[in-house]
Amino acid sequence: MALALLGFLLLAGGGLTSARHTAGLADHGSSKSVATRARSHAESPARARAAENAAINRTLAYTPWVRIAGAQHREIALTFDDGPGPYTPQVLSILKRHHVPATFFEVGVLERWFYPSTAAILAAGDVIGDHTELHRPMSKLSPADQRAELLDQAAAVERHGARFPRLFRPPYGMWDGATLALLRRYRMLMVLWTVDTSDYRLPGVTAIVHAAVAGARPGAIILLHDAGGNRSETVAALPRIIAALRRRHYRFVTVPKLLLDNPAPRVQNIAAVIGAGG
Repeated sequence: MALALLGFLLLAGGGLTSARHTAGLADHGSSKSVATRARSHAESPARARAAENAAINRTLAYTPWVRIAGAQHREIALTFDDGPGPYTPQVLSILKRHHVPATFFEVGVLERWFYPSTAAILAAGDVIGDHTELHRPMSKLSPADQRAELLDQAAAVERHGARFPRLFRPPYGMWDGATLALLRRYRMLMVLWTVDTSDYRLPGVTAIVHAAVAGARPGAIILLHDAGGNRSETVAALPRIIAALRRRHYRFVTVPKLLLDNPAPRVQNIAAVIGAGG
């Protein structure tokens, strides 16, 4: 049964455990001793995380979703759905080699087999979002089943060191009022996308690169996939996407950092992404 489910998720892309929000910010010392300087250096990621969480909270104060951030800076976010999976280590290797941060929307059930990639994502300082436990279309589920999809995934990634996800991406771009009510309850922001590369359709490496670069603009969120099927084209396209966007003077950031530096517009047209991608 488990192997059949794994095969479905890898090739097709497609119980309730409670999860707790976790956050912490260490005290900032003023001593100039070596020990204090080392401690302050270790606290820097916590301070950055707190600032990014605050940016998510500010965004949630006026919108439950984002499709694009603001255009204050020439920044852009690469996002990867459906992992972790067999191709995730290759994606991470490319990102590390090119010093590119990213945001990964993970499927909880895949942690059973590919959890080392989750640890690697966290070690790289990247962000993990919630892409549900079983990659089921949320709008076709009862509120109770939707809650299970959210929280089971959160529990799965927490077991491997992640914090409770603040970001959520709906499989297939499908959600309803019950989904939004759950996200509001758990203080999660729905992250859609500006550019769908359609890499899951295996359109060819050049087509994936063209889609990413042609649709890029300041504040854009680019949708790619690191699992859910054959992702060799995505792996081959990724270095070309990075190089092309850097030639256009874009800086790569995670989604929370994107929102921190470039607050999202209050009104966003999301009609085009409902029931698409993801």
